[in-house]
Formats: sequence, structure tokens, C-alpha cells
Amino acid sequence: MSVEAYVFIECDHSRSREVHDKLMKIAGVKEAKIVTGPYDIIAVVAASNFKVMGEVVISKIQKLNYVKRTLTNVIME
Repeated sequence: MSVEAYVFIECDHSRSREVHDKLMKIAGVKEAKIVTGPYDIIAVVAASNFKVMGEVVISKIQKLNYVKRTLTNVIME
């Protein structure tokens, strides 16, 4: 079963472009957009299962410099 999610990312505003560029190099990140609002970036992440999704978000995305917090929303349809 494959899983896709929107990952909302809050980061240091002045480093949004840098975080975006690093995100796009992470395996599983299909797309990332810099946005306005309470979050700075919204990424679409794909993984083979929920465990792998968690590893990508926790071990890779949350570990990037300047990332303050994330919110993951699994895509249902």
C-alpha cells in the first residue's frame, strides 16, 4: 500500500527558499511549494507505507536546519 500526505512546514521565514531546495532532494518528496499563512511550505510526500512516511517526516524533514515544526495530513482520496 502506498501513502501520500501533505506536510505543512513552519520554518524560519528568511530561509524558506533554502528549506524548499533541501526538501526537493529528499526521496519521497514529490512537490513542495512556498506559501503564505501560518505555514511556510506545503510538501507532498509519498511513501510505501505509514512507517516509511513517519521516517521521512521525522528523520529527514524535521531534521532540516531552520524547520520549526511540521503537521502531516494523510491524503485519503
